[in-house]
Amino acid sequence: MPETSASRPASTILLLRDAAKEVEVFMMVRHHQIEFNSGALVFPGGSVDAGDNEIVARADLYSGGEGLSESDRGFRIAAIRETFEESGILLARSKGSNTPVDARRAGEIADAHRVALNEHKISFMSILADNGLQLALDTLVPYAHWITPESMPKRFDTWFFLAAAPPDQLGAHDGRESTDSIWVSPREAVEGGESGRFKLPFPTTRNLIRLAKQGSVSAALDHAKGMSIVTVMPVMTKTESGRQLRIPREAGYDGEVFEVGAVG
Repeated sequence: MPETSASRPASTILLLRDAAKEVEVFMMVRHHQIEFNSGALVFPGGSVDAGDNEIVARADLYSGGEGLSESDRGFRIAAIRETFEESGILLARSKGSNTPVDARRAGEIADAHRVALNEHKISFMSILADNGLQLALDTLVPYAHWITPESMPKRFDTWFFLAAAPPDQLGAHDGRESTDSIWVSPREAVEGGESGRFKLPFPTTRNLIRLAKQGSVSAALDHAKGMSIVTVMPVMTKTESGRQLRIPREAGYDGEVFEVGAVG
């Protein structure tokens, strides 16, 4: 029996805004040369790295971390960093302030540092310290926890968070890991996955379907705050028609067994 590969801690944010009729979520198309989920429409996010854990030890660089374990703070810090790297949207406050960094300030910080950050020429910690910023950890609401099936060669232990997008921070893909970005209603994204317009990973689809039931950002956040998160590690079975994934019914995804199409 092949040895199970370890799962890497990762996190992702479903950034939300209210549109005319429906909630919209910020999503990006991953670059076709990216090893994992190439070409897929995904939420911004990625692996927790050593720099994120260094920020955990610097309580002056974030607020809203009270009552969270070091591990939980690391997941949230990584989620905010990855979202800034990939979209330019910054969930932070100036030190001593209770209000989010505004779009103009976030844009200035992104223009000055985002390329260097993506090229590993500057650390996220130094950007925060040099600009008098604190990450707003309390703006993230846990929404889901998925672990890649044991049979997969590349595995992630991923926390999904909901957050209201700061006013007028519209986001833009980085052109490196992602090649396009859109604000889209969860309903439209799911329909696009069904029609072939979008390539959607299975966890992304399930979370979009759940999110589509909420009529506003505040309703979505309130719903998430009232949920108890059940960890999902799908069990994959090959069938005559393709693959079947089994997940815990109590995770709240309207089912337990899902057909996910042809193998390969």
